[in-house]
Amino acid sequence: MQINVLNIKGDIVETLEVSDDVFAIEPNLDAVYRVMLAQQANRRQGTSKTKGRSEVRGGGRKPYRQKGTGRARHGSNRSPIFVGGGVTFGPTPRSYRTRLPKKLRRLAMRSLLSDKAANEKLLVLDSLDMETHKTREMVEILKNVGVETSALIVTSGSNVEVMRSARNIPNVRTAGVNAFSVLDLLKSDLLIVTREALGTIEEVYAS
Repeated sequence: MQINVLNIKGDIVETLEVSDDVFAIEPNLDAVYRVMLAQQANRRQGTSKTKGRSEVRGGGRKPYRQKGTGRARHGSNRSPIFVGGGVTFGPTPRSYRTRLPKKLRRLAMRSLLSDKAANEKLLVLDSLDMETHKTREMVEILKNVGVETSALIVTSGSNVEVMRSARNIPNVRTAGVNAFSVLDLLKSDLLIVTREALGTIEEVYAS
């Protein structure tokens, strides 16, 4: 598969041939869905907590005598049916972490990369070297390459200038080539990668 490489002015500087095993497979939607759910679950803190009847304060004395009142018998006013009582089957701290097979995670990533490439949602830049970290400069670059919707910018490393210049632009995210995920791809319409980052992606996911 061949992909055009652009410069920051939006001009095509060359055509790059990429691996069909990474950018031209039939997308597996089931794999994408399962990995998406797992990553969402892994982001949950799992710190929700309520007190059961053994944890709430009070309730040591029988609220009223057993017989003769015409009311139901109770031994504690901290029963779940009373105001101020414990919560029945309430949440307790737990881990929502889910582990999926490595092959499944890689298949989901290749599926989304292939989908972006097939629908012309993948833009490759020869470089993204910026002289400053001004937002104005990044806005101009995105305008030159035709970005009009949400985008994910992937660089070969932790590029401070790119990160700072894009963080105030709505619907534009940045990530290093080793840090973006399936969720990041799903949340962004366009994927913008530098040529160096593209080589790393191809090297990692082609094997």
